[in-house]
Amino acid sequence: MADWVEEGKKAPAFTLTADDGSKVRLSELAGSPVVLYFYPRDNTPGCTREACAFRDAKAELKKLGAVVLGVSTDSIESHVKFRDKYELNFPLLVDEDHKVAEKYGAWREKNMYGKKSMGIQRSTFLIDAQGKVAKVWKRVQVDGHDEKVLAALKSLE
Repeated sequence: MADWVEEGKKAPAFTLTADDGSKVRLSELAGSPVVLYFYPRDNTPGCTREACAFRDAKAELKKLGAVVLGVSTDSIESHVKFRDKYELNFPLLVDEDHKVAEKYGAWREKNMYGKKSMGIQRSTFLIDAQGKVAKVWKRVQVDGHDEKVLAALKSLE
């Protein structure tokens, strides 16, 4: 199990397929801050609240020049339904083999009601315009998380 990517380190490169079928490469986003957030599952209560909070913060995120990317192990079909149902205005990326989640340390052992399993731990990585990890939030609490991300983005300016 990989350790969390540390603040100040170069963000691990990745190329993932987005909900619209396009390829998203971290290297192509250089020059813009990136909010890369990992979430467990489409259409679950916490994940829906988190996605909708980022959706609703779009204007402020855009003002700060930030790109938001949501990542889970769900299929492209699942992402499309989730995106359309909640009118999400940022790409949802498919990491079905959880390789990118592993690179960032977001693929963890989880303990649900005494049953251990591997899965994505809700976490967010703020990557600055130079491609370095500026901030890491592990075990994210959904409510108010978008405000913490916006505050961290403002501190990059």
